[in-house]
Amino acid sequence: MFCGIAAGRVEARVVAETDLSVAFMDAFPLAEGHSLVIPKAHYGRVQDVPPAESADLFETVRRLIGRVDELGGSTLLAVHNGPESGQEVPHVHVHLIPRSGGDGAGPVHSMFPKESRPSGGAAPDAYRVLRGGPQSG
Repeated sequence: MFCGIAAGRVEARVVAETDLSVAFMDAFPLAEGHSLVIPKAHYGRVQDVPPAESADLFETVRRLIGRVDELGGSTLLAVHNGPESGQEVPHVHVHLIPRSGGDGAGPVHSMFPKESRPSGGAAPDAYRVLRGGPQSG
């Protein structure tokens, strides 16, 4: 679907476009003005997007987010990176969702029940992996 939008074969309400990225209104908005920004080329995960295309994608996000802010006061910027994270369409996309006080949506920490969160502490394996080292065990 997103590849079709990027190629102009599928109709969408485009709000911004560059040679490498396109932004359009979400077909199933969570708020008035909910938009998506995608690279025109197909990539499944953010880390697969080449640097120049990634820079263009996030510059398009940067240019559009101020307009989205005008709709609610603030904008939730969200990227689901892989199916386990909740990514439903396997094409990189950045959600820009207008937020306003009393809209019923909470902060990111409200997405996860307290009982499923790590207990805290240093998390040595995660720290090691994020710094580029091997995971133990």
